[in-house]
Amino acid sequence: MLQMMAAGSRRIGRGRLAALALGAFAASLVLSAPAVAASRDSWNGPRLADGTPCRAAQRTLRTEPLRITTARGRWRFTVEVADTDASREAGLMCRSSLAADAGMLFDFKAPQEVSFWMRNTIIPLDMLFIARDGRIVSITRNAIPENETPIPSGGLVVGVLELRGGRAAEIGAAPGDRVSERIFQR
Repeated sequence: MLQMMAAGSRRIGRGRLAALALGAFAASLVLSAPAVAASRDSWNGPRLADGTPCRAAQRTLRTEPLRITTARGRWRFTVEVADTDASREAGLMCRSSLAADAGMLFDFKAPQEVSFWMRNTIIPLDMLFIARDGRIVSITRNAIPENETPIPSGGLVVGVLELRGGRAAEIGAAPGDRVSERIFQR
């Protein structure tokens, strides 16, 4: 459009042509701003507590069976396995719910002390820190959504199991109880 205007004019200086181009660009920004705002407001996904859309990666990972043995019995779960840096970093961020028989197991491959936080996690979670032999080392119950305070493992662990907040109490899980899953059979 700008070339047509310049070709149709007899004498337009470069400064005038640049001003016209800048004006056209500014007009396009002003006209597109409502559309951008509308698309931001139409987000249907999960939101953080302040209303900001939570857009962290939410791809589903491979699942495996897992069993927890407590004084109250044996409990079966189907867990997503986070065993890469990227999957461990995303974790359960932006998930709006978690079934009672589901969870996420973080596999660290070798025993180490770890810390977790709840950044961009919008539901409360229980965290079970698990040693190489499958013994629960410690439990953090109902971790507060979006809280960035580090939650330490309290010892050397090879895995961390995240369950829906309150689930560990429902099944009677306690330090010393056993978790059975392939990563604890190495």
